[in-house]
Amino acid sequence: MERFAVVPPSPEPLMRTAVVAQDPPIAGRSGPVPPVPEQVEERRLAFEGFAYTCRIVHQDAPRTEPLLLLGGSSQNRYSWQGHEKWLAPLCTLVTVDLPGYGGADFLPARYGMDFLAAAVRHMLTEIGMPRVNLFGGCFGEVVGLRFAQAYPEFVRRILFCGAAKRLPDIYTDAVPRLSRALERDEIEKAADGLVRLFMSNPGAGQVRRHAAVARLLQRQFLNQTPDEIKKAVEHNTRLVSHGCYEPLPVPAVPSLVFTGEYDTLCTPQMGRELAATMPAALFTTVKETDHLVTVERREESADLIGRFCTDRSVEDLPYCNAVESLGFSAG
Repeated sequence: MERFAVVPPSPEPLMRTAVVAQDPPIAGRSGPVPPVPEQVEERRLAFEGFAYTCRIVHQDAPRTEPLLLLGGSSQNRYSWQGHEKWLAPLCTLVTVDLPGYGGADFLPARYGMDFLAAAVRHMLTEIGMPRVNLFGGCFGEVVGLRFAQAYPEFVRRILFCGAAKRLPDIYTDAVPRLSRALERDEIEKAADGLVRLFMSNPGAGQVRRHAAVARLLQRQFLNQTPDEIKKAVEHNTRLVSHGCYEPLPVPAVPSLVFTGEYDTLCTPQMGRELAATMPAALFTTVKETDHLVTVERREESADLIGRFCTDRSVEDLPYCNAVESLGFSAG
């Protein structure tokens, strides 16, 4: 495959997701410094007949293994550009539009998590990355965990955010209503429901930039394209049909599960339940955040990820609550 510099095309926005949204650039303010174009590569691949694309930000002097970022269900491969200022100096970064998501080919719901995990393996094999630090946020955790279970030899460290080993009741209750609204082109109704689903109730606790992030999500949902809506409906069908967890062995590698202290979708208790199934996993919550940890405290979440991937301590960080050791002993 040819290596080439890439600027995101205008028809595909940097971010449309309920899981890890990013702010658009604000005129007159400096933002994260993007990598120079020569560092950025895109690879168009195909797995079992479905085309998909990954984005690679190369680091020629890495301090740790490449970091694979698997984001939320509506997230595309540009969604982590806001974190590159802090993560790209540490290691090579990889993001991907897996089949069925972002700008990849539509994927029918009969293809489940095993297929998506195999697609991740296909990508890493094609781009020559035999071992990575694995991050999964929300739905990215579902795919990431299945990948780690099926292909443990690829995984050096594991980080999961906004994660659970069971579908939240509020999600399964909301899916039929949201899917019907999307199918009927009732986009505003669906957007209202999605914002309520992914963000905490304002009375749950102090969440940084809660109102601003809610407005951002509302705007992003309202601007979804017909292709994105079709994929969103199919995603909900896929997740409900196949479930999100299989009780298979998880590799005994350093692991960290974290979420917002006021996450009402994948609650802290659900994160603890997941961490308890993983050998020697740590768990913590990020202060003044809900499910959208990486939006509400972008720099801090990048710092937490970077610290863990470079074997620096994650204890006693001012933006986190106490770190808990919840994983079982692999020995």
